[in-house]
Amino acid sequence: MAGSGGLALRTLPGQGWVRGSSPAVLSRLRDAAVVRPGFLSAAEEETLSRELEPHLRRRRYEYDHWDAAIHGFRETEKSRWSEASRAILQRVREAAFDPGQALLPRVHVLDLEPRGYIKPHVDSVKFCGATIAGLSLLSPSVMRLVHTQEPADWLELLLEPGSLYILRGSARYDFSHEILRDEDSFFGERRIPRGRRISVICRSPPEETGPGEPGQPPAAC
Repeated sequence: MAGSGGLALRTLPGQGWVRGSSPAVLSRLRDAAVVRPGFLSAAEEETLSRELEPHLRRRRYEYDHWDAAIHGFRETEKSRWSEASRAILQRVREAAFDPGQALLPRVHVLDLEPRGYIKPHVDSVKFCGATIAGLSLLSPSVMRLVHTQEPADWLELLLEPGSLYILRGSARYDFSHEILRDEDSFFGERRIPRGRRISVICRSPPEETGPGEPGQPPAAC
């Protein structure tokens, strides 16, 4: 895995945002775990960061999440956005979700401090549906996915600031995912120093509920 010196395999020749344990894993998750680097311009990233900062500043970083999945975080859910941010989120909808697909009405915003991290977990089907799409702000990070039954099968995503990641289908249900802590933050042999990271996450609703139902504890993505 990261930092192991093992074979680094990529889905797209010459574009180093995805590594996998084998060609079979890369093929299986080609459309299920997607990274779109440079999805946001620097100005768009600044627009989102500036809008979120007053909301996040009112909260303290926490070290005990309700399901023990996150360390060193603060979070919120947001349903009202500026016109500029709504346009960005509409682009996320168009890039990651099927036309007409319902989304949860509140966007999950997760702020990790530089020492914060997300432990391996599979998001509960009670709280979000088959597709999760997240924008990464401020700091690069590495997301690692590991098959829940075959831990030798893994995938790593390099999430640079301004990138969009999409998890759906098998990547959503059959693989755990985590954000590596700073001391473990490698992408192959490349050190990826961690700083403060904000993720802006759009989610489809659980299959048994509709988009307008009361909120549940958010997924840790």
